[in-house]
Amino acid sequence: TQFSPSFPQMILLVHWLLTVWGCITFSGPYPWANFTVLAVGVWAVAQRDSIDAISLFLGGLAATVFLDIVHLSVFYQRTGFSDTQRFGAGMAILSLLLKPLSCCFVYHMYRERGGEHLLYTGFLGPSQERSDYQTIESPEVPADPFVGSEGRGHSPQGY
Repeated sequence: TQFSPSFPQMILLVHWLLTVWGCITFSGPYPWANFTVLAVGVWAVAQRDSIDAISLFLGGLAATVFLDIVHLSVFYQRTGFSDTQRFGAGMAILSLLLKPLSCCFVYHMYRERGGEHLLYTGFLGPSQERSDYQTIESPEVPADPFVGSEGRGHSPQGY
């Protein structure tokens, strides 16, 4: 499935809006991490053919999932929030909940741009990638090992 050109902008707009509202309550590292990743996302939108830009955006989104969990768990107060602060905290939590879905969409955009699989652990089955090199365990054996350019027509010599 190919995404429309405006789809990455929609992801950026939603996360920008939720981050701005989250900054009502959380300051310090929360806006720095999120706005930096959004700036990389702007670069990924501007450079539509860049695999580096989209992969950095994907990595940044994944990192901010972890950073947001830590930041929210450390600085979220169970009591004492005003209604405005509770709204900001809710928007930061909503942004955190939407980030894994955004990561999935950005990963598909990364694959559309020609990126390789980021994680291949081997437990999902054999790899479909083929290489020019023959592995040691390969059952394929050359038919005649002396068919090289210097070995044509010659028999092995004994000493």
